[in-house]
Amino acid sequence: MLDAWLDITLDSETFDSEPNASQRGRVPGGRYHIIAPGVLELVPDRRVSDSTVSVISAGIHGDETAPIELLGDVLARLEAGLYPLGAPVLLILGNPPAIKQATRYVDTNLNRLFKRDVSGNSDEHRRARLLMQEVEAFFDRHDPERNRPRLHYDLHTAIRTSRYPRFAVEPFAAAPTLAEQWQLLAGAGIQAVLSQHTHSWTFSHFSRHYLGAQGFTLELGQVAPFGANDLAPLVPMRKLLEALLAGRPARQTPAESMAFFTVVDELIRESSQFELCFPDDTANFTAFAPGTVLARDAKAGVYRVPDNTPLCVVFPNARVETGARAALLVHPVAPPAIPQP
Repeated sequence: MLDAWLDITLDSETFDSEPNASQRGRVPGGRYHIIAPGVLELVPDRRVSDSTVSVISAGIHGDETAPIELLGDVLARLEAGLYPLGAPVLLILGNPPAIKQATRYVDTNLNRLFKRDVSGNSDEHRRARLLMQEVEAFFDRHDPERNRPRLHYDLHTAIRTSRYPRFAVEPFAAAPTLAEQWQLLAGAGIQAVLSQHTHSWTFSHFSRHYLGAQGFTLELGQVAPFGANDLAPLVPMRKLLEALLAGRPARQTPAESMAFFTVVDELIRESSQFELCFPDDTANFTAFAPGTVLARDAKAGVYRVPDNTPLCVVFPNARVETGARAALLVHPVAPPAIPQP
């Protein structure tokens, strides 16, 4: 199953669904269905009561390889019979051509295109539309009444080093994150949480905003080529993913073990003459004092840290497309209040 899925995914020359790619088979405790290149559905023979309907995606950026290797381990252990399938799960490798080329994207950043009215004819635009369609159809098949837990973990690695190598991005949404999710993420080795302040149109935001799922972008270390990833720090995350597939409880740790931040502003590249005014090796969550110049843009001018509070920089990247976000500016906040049982 794993070999067939990877072969179909990486042998595909396009982002589009291919009718002849559909394959089905058995895994311990259930069955699989390769719906399209990079889209694999797992359905249990007997669903564990109250189990979560889960989407787990990786490879939305093709050079972020650790999550792909992590998913490979999860599936290999399922195939080996180390745990049985007990819950419906949709697994996605998001950007197969970019994965093959070991590049972040081919034409444009796929992780800014998950909006229902998105237009555009690039391969990435078409892929975004296919993935949105498949995720919505999956949730409708397995939770038509919207009365079961829905979850989407979109797995990434960051371009930069980070003061918190493993952190979660909570998309902006009307519905709050459940207390259990904070405890599960803490138990899976997540060290920090970053809450978005506005719509971002990422893949996890799509599932949360449109489909009512608990959705998160999970940054699991730094970008590295295949074979150069240290997966040892991701063992707790692997155990959480396996628990989701098995439909069983996973380890929980108090949310207070994680640092919490909220976004207060963004740096946007508005012209071709744009620069970030700090070194390229600046780590995520590095703090800058009030008055510090962070960016210069020929159109937008100079951006300084406001006088009232220091700000930390996350996801700095001066080489984004014009009009795209070049960095998030965040500051620490208290952990959410979680009722005691």
